Amino acid sequence: MGVESGFDLFSIIPTIVPIFFIIVIGLILFSFARGIKEWSNNNNQPKLNVDALVVSKRTQVRGGAGDAPSSTRYFVTFQFESGDRTEFRVSGAEYGQLAEGDKGELVFQGTRYHGFTRIQTGA
Repeated sequence: MGVESGFDLFSIIPTIVPIFFIIVIGLILFSFARGIKEWSNNNNQPKLNVDALVVSKRTQVRGGAGDAPSSTRYFVTFQFESGDRTEFRVSGAEYGQLAEGDKGELVFQGTRYHGFTRIQTGA
């Protein structure tokens, strides 16, 4: 009765660990390159001032499980006179100042939000 040669997990670890790190580093580099591309694309776009309507607001909460800290991202969807809609990520302060139904002038550049000036309606 001889010893059977079977699958040895410890013999493949030296191969799997470097592959894992290469994949992680690749994902980080891809994400970084995508961010640089979006930043560059936004810089090449004209800054637009258009009439818009705030049609919806939403938040995205990340983390917060157990003792882990949480973070919140804020988004506002604007509708243009043409009926087209677009969503921008905004600061918490800006989010708090905007209300659904607000009409005003939206300033943006590509996917970059620059601001919204509410038009006062007579009451």
